[in-house]
Amino acid sequence: MSEDQNLASPAVESTENLEVKDAQLIFTNVWSELEAEYGHENLRFSKELILLGGAPGSGKGTNTGFIMKARDLTCEPIVVSALLDTKEARRIKQNGGMVGDREVVNLVFRKLLEPDYRDGCVLDGFPRTRVQVECLNLLVRKMDQLYREYQSTSLAINFRKPTIHVMVLFVDEKTSVERQLKRGREVAEWNARARAEGDTQLLEERATDQDPEAARHRYRVFKEKTWEALQSLKEIYHYHFVDAQASVESVERNIRKELDYQSSLELDPETHDAVRHLPLASDLIMHARQELVRRLDGYQLKHKDLFHSVIRLIQDRFIPIVIRHAIPGLAVVNSEDPLLEDPLALAMVIDIFAERGYKAVANINRAQVPESVDLQTGRITCITKNIYRFQIKFTGSEIRRGGE
Repeated sequence: MSEDQNLASPAVESTENLEVKDAQLIFTNVWSELEAEYGHENLRFSKELILLGGAPGSGKGTNTGFIMKARDLTCEPIVVSALLDTKEARRIKQNGGMVGDREVVNLVFRKLLEPDYRDGCVLDGFPRTRVQVECLNLLVRKMDQLYREYQSTSLAINFRKPTIHVMVLFVDEKTSVERQLKRGREVAEWNARARAEGDTQLLEERATDQDPEAARHRYRVFKEKTWEALQSLKEIYHYHFVDAQASVESVERNIRKELDYQSSLELDPETHDAVRHLPLASDLIMHARQELVRRLDGYQLKHKDLFHSVIRLIQDRFIPIVIRHAIPGLAVVNSEDPLLEDPLALAMVIDIFAERGYKAVANINRAQVPESVDLQTGRITCITKNIYRFQIKFTGSEIRRGGE
């Protein structure tokens, strides 16, 4: 073996290992700064994070409102590009590049500590690189540690178990470039009108929205860096891939479907164990029609006389009132019929109306009615009467008035 062969060169670390080390160094520095500035027990991050990513022109801004509605969020979304509004950051973005990970992580983490985002938020544009992905993972681990640390203390409500959703909107390169250039034309036209009218509040005109090659470069940066970063989250968090090339309505439906509430995934495990034995409404609805048919057939087979008496009562007493209230779609019927003293008869009324497409609700009101008076003592003897009050709801009639 030659001397040269003995002097083996040091192994070159993989890019991935270097990125992980960079992320650990960045995270440790940022976390230490936050802990020193805010205090350990004030590191209260969002319970729910919806990480919104997508290609340029995929409609993240358009669809943010749908996502917020689906998750019942009212706070403003955190848009990372808006946080990075320094002169140097603007120059990098104008050229289609991305701002450094250290600055991004620091700004995002600080924003997430604001009280408005305590319950949850949409985070648009994070993470975009593998380093940012690793910083996110380290943050979630810290949040889990804080959850366990404070779980049995009076501060537990501030450190709930985090829920992380990754929502990826995807369009191909052709669609992305077309949408970027279309946006550029619309912004230019808007600003031209604003200048003509003396308005100084102008929209940002991105260089990448004006030049087809710059727009293509921006898409390729997304595919080479951000797409890979987002894909790496698939096995860790709740991952939702949405084809954003469809119509706005179709994309909204897909988003709502993807973000349907699932208690087993979002509640604290102890909270879920406490309520899980109660039936889900969806399970009840699934078999409700079959159960209704079974009950009605049972009335006919086992309680025929009572069943037909109830039908006659509905036909003679209820339906005339319902007909008079066909426009508003709500009828209220009071009845003192002794037939209704039987609880089974009351159940039959509700079921018969349900079978016919109405929603009926019954309440029992008890009234004291004078029966006799003792003329010598003036004492009044009363009896209690049950008054059965039914609210019957249905789809009312639409009336078009002239001139409307």
